[in-house]
Amino acid sequence: MAPIPVSPTFAVSGQLSLPEIAELAAQGYSTLINNRPEGEAPGQPTSEAEETTAKAAGLAYAHIPVRGPAITPEDVEAFRNVLETAPGPVLAHCASGMRSLVLYALAEASAGRLDRQGIRALGEELGANLSGAVAWLDRHGSP
Repeated sequence: MAPIPVSPTFAVSGQLSLPEIAELAAQGYSTLINNRPEGEAPGQPTSEAEETTAKAAGLAYAHIPVRGPAITPEDVEAFRNVLETAPGPVLAHCASGMRSLVLYALAEASAGRLDRQGIRALGEELGANLSGAVAWLDRHGSP
C-alpha cells in the first residue's frame, strides 16, 4: 500500500504487509506507528511481528492501538510524543489510514499547530473527512 504524505515528515497508510514494512527504511522512513488493535481483522500481522520486522529494517516502532470513537486524550498524547521524539520521517498505519490521520490532526491540535479550521483544511487537501477529529475536540474541550 502506498503511503499518503500528510506533511514533509509524516505519512499515513492502510495495513502494510511485513514485506512492505521491511522496505520502509529504503523509502526514507525512520519510524513506524501501528494504530491497529491486535486481531482487528483476520490475517492482520501481530504487533510483535510488525515490531520485529520494523526493527530488523532499522526502524523505530510504536504501537498505539485505537478504535475511532474511543480515542482518548492519552492516545493523542502518546501519538504526539512519538511524533515529537522519534526519528523522522514517520509513517503511521491502521486499516485504511484514517485513524492515523485523525490522531495526527489531534496531536497537532494538542501541540497548538492546528485549530479546527486547520483540521478541516487538512482534510480537504487530502480528500479526507476529518469532521470526527473536530467533533473529538468539541467533546474534549481542546483547542
